[in-house]
Amino acid sequence: MIQVRFAAPGVDVEFQAASGITALFGAAGAGKTFILDAIAGFATPASGRIILDDEILFDGASRVNLPPRHRHCGYVARQWALFPHMTLHDNLLFPLAALARLPRLDRHRRVKEMLERFALQGSASRRPRDVSPADRLRATVARALIGEPKMLLVDDPAAGLDIALREEWHKTLRLVRDETSLPILLATRDADTCFELAGSMLLLNRGHVLQSGAPRKVFDQPAGLEAARLLGIRNLFPAEIVALDPGRNTSRLRLENFELTGPYLPGRLRGDRVWLCVEPGRLRAAPHDGAKPSANQVAARLERASEMPRALRLEFAGGIVAEIARREFDPQPKDNEEWLVEFPPHALRVLGCP
Repeated sequence: MIQVRFAAPGVDVEFQAASGITALFGAAGAGKTFILDAIAGFATPASGRIILDDEILFDGASRVNLPPRHRHCGYVARQWALFPHMTLHDNLLFPLAALARLPRLDRHRRVKEMLERFALQGSASRRPRDVSPADRLRATVARALIGEPKMLLVDDPAAGLDIALREEWHKTLRLVRDETSLPILLATRDADTCFELAGSMLLLNRGHVLQSGAPRKVFDQPAGLEAARLLGIRNLFPAEIVALDPGRNTSRLRLENFELTGPYLPGRLRGDRVWLCVEPGRLRAAPHDGAKPSANQVAARLERASEMPRALRLEFAGGIVAEIARREFDPQPKDNEEWLVEFPPHALRVLGCP
């Protein structure tokens, strides 16, 4: 268990993380790397406390600040920092040289076990430049773990990777997650990585934690407009609550150019101003056939259609974005064509006051 509460210029955070992967999710400059560096001992907060498994790593009030080598933290840096002049075997052996208590034979045994664990036996005698990127990635993780740390810190190594290498990275980190009980802090800007690997996430912005929880809950229930925008959620509309019907479990919401029926909103009042959001994939869209729009259908002019790996993204006037299965429409829709976009009531979410 890692317990973190510290402040520094531009950063003020408080959280804890147990075994498994906790994602630090945020844009560049959100404070992700500083948090990892502060835990590892490479950066010093101005105040606060960091505790790992009941051991104080940093305490500003009592001036405790353990050096990195005494913090028992493995660190996977963004650059996969292997020594270029050493073989993979020697890269793994090097961190053990600082463990004077560990006999020489035990060091080599530990290296052998780690090479086998990460399928590096065939590349052990080669230098980093002579092996595949996947081998370098696995060797970097193996070196971070070979000292048997109490936690693992991972700084967005998947950024810029191609699809195959990203899948290899996810496979490697899942292996570590499933075979150890370590707390793992993973800094990332990729939402798919959060869903793929993390049991919990911290949404960071400008050095502060805006929201925390399971990735699915954070994305489904953003804490507010700022959180929704940081999560990349589309279809954010200012709205006014014009009716509430607890008997039918419904509400009526007025947007700029149309009204929608939504779910009942406990704790809200008529006249409240809120932000309404709906995921693009939960909207339904079809070319307008001339019929009168039905409940929660809105006529909208298609401005752009763009291909996605598994869907077609449709962008309409008024900032409405829908994602539909590509196979549902043939031929490809034409720009400036009028469509009907349906907002299912159960898909509407209210975030709070503007």
